[in-house]
Amino acid sequence: MSFVNWYAANVSVGLQHRGVLERALFCTLTTLPCCVFLFINGTMLFTLRSKSVFRETSRYILLCNLLFADTGQMALSQILYIIAASRITLTYPLCGFLNMLTFLVTTVSPLTLVLMSLERYVAVCYPLRHTAIVSIKNTWVTIAAVWAISSLNVLTRVLLLLEFPFEQLQSLQMKDFCSEIAMLLGSKSAEFNKVFTSFLFISSSVVITSTYISVMVAARSASTEKTSVHKVRNTLLLHLVQLSLILCSTVYSSLLISLSRVLQRIVFVRIQIFLYISIFIFPRCLSSLIYGIRDQSIRPVLIYHLCCRLKLRSGPVKVLLRSGMDAN
Repeated sequence: MSFVNWYAANVSVGLQHRGVLERALFCTLTTLPCCVFLFINGTMLFTLRSKSVFRETSRYILLCNLLFADTGQMALSQILYIIAASRITLTYPLCGFLNMLTFLVTTVSPLTLVLMSLERYVAVCYPLRHTAIVSIKNTWVTIAAVWAISSLNVLTRVLLLLEFPFEQLQSLQMKDFCSEIAMLLGSKSAEFNKVFTSFLFISSSVVITSTYISVMVAARSASTEKTSVHKVRNTLLLHLVQLSLILCSTVYSSLLISLSRVLQRIVFVRIQIFLYISIFIFPRCLSSLIYGIRDQSIRPVLIYHLCCRLKLRSGPVKVLLRSGMDAN
């Protein structure tokens, strides 16, 4: 009997040790790429604020807003992941605060993609009126409207949370890890989350798809510049891909609930980590990669800042940097 107890204890310690090593490994695998992309996004944001040509162009102002929201969500998601992986439980107020910040920036991303698609649509279909319609003032007004809509979403969620009888709980300390699922307290919160998410992404998909079709139609016109239209068409297609990936992140919680009912815990955790990397981290760095590589104005300046402003000794590189800063 003592041998059985000794064997069971060693198996338990071994499984626990394996679990700790596995959590440490997965934390490292998620934190390292997250830190890399946070650095790239931060550098991209600095790049967009470093030159007047970027600060005074509507397209780059919208891109800066998108990057800010994506960077914020990436950082918040990684903080919540590390807290959960470390098996630290938070209080309901602190968890609610972190989740509401996440909801705030999550809503901003698809709405900003819609604005960026509309801006490209106006540039192709109404080139003579583009300056008047997409002015700097109008751009900042629409960005303010986006953050107002997102804030209204957060305020509604807070009001729904206040209906939950927290006073009946013995303690405000959570028994489970902090997550979006844990803060969907009550049927009203869950229903509102489904309705708002569905409306947001259906409407965003319709707008971006409509602009894409309109640009395709404009491409057949002899009066439009084919090269410019081709670039805009590819940009809108990339916006659709980004929107699809962001949509995947919104159904992440529902997918996890379904998987948790049919899979063993260890398998579920591994799939959860894979989905977290592919759905949360990867889409949030797409904007920097897409625009940092494709945009001829941003690319040389971004590379210059990514290299920590090292002196560029090569003549062609200097010319490229100057042309990038003076473009548009």
